[in-house]
Amino acid sequence: MENRPPAPLERMRIDKWLWAARFYKTRALAAQAIAAGHVRLDGHAVKAARELRCGERLEIALGDVLWSVVVRRLDERRRPAPEAQQLYEESSASRARRMAQKEARLLAPAPGSELRGRPTKKARRQIGRFNQGN
Repeated sequence: MENRPPAPLERMRIDKWLWAARFYKTRALAAQAIAAGHVRLDGHAVKAARELRCGERLEIALGDVLWSVVVRRLDERRRPAPEAQQLYEESSASRARRMAQKEARLLAPAPGSELRGRPTKKARRQIGRFNQGN
């Protein structure tokens, strides 16, 4: 019996590729995002079972961040992040847009983003006084 390397894949389910490329933590989350319309293939909405091929362009909306990538390779297994990044190529416009959004978030964080957990007793009293005044 010969040990041959596996033949390269010609096509693969889009939800499985998004999981393998580490855009989503699980295939179920990838399928939900696809169903919600957050993933577009060549500008068109798709279903999770759609077959993906190399060379196709994806637009992936993760929160307020929009990724524009071209599929370079298909892989059945989920690999470490540096290897997963080799499955796609991000456009330069997409990369510049993401970096600008990242800088804007650092310079002007969302109000209340530093708040964590439940309010303290003092904060509760202040909230109560504020609500009583209205």
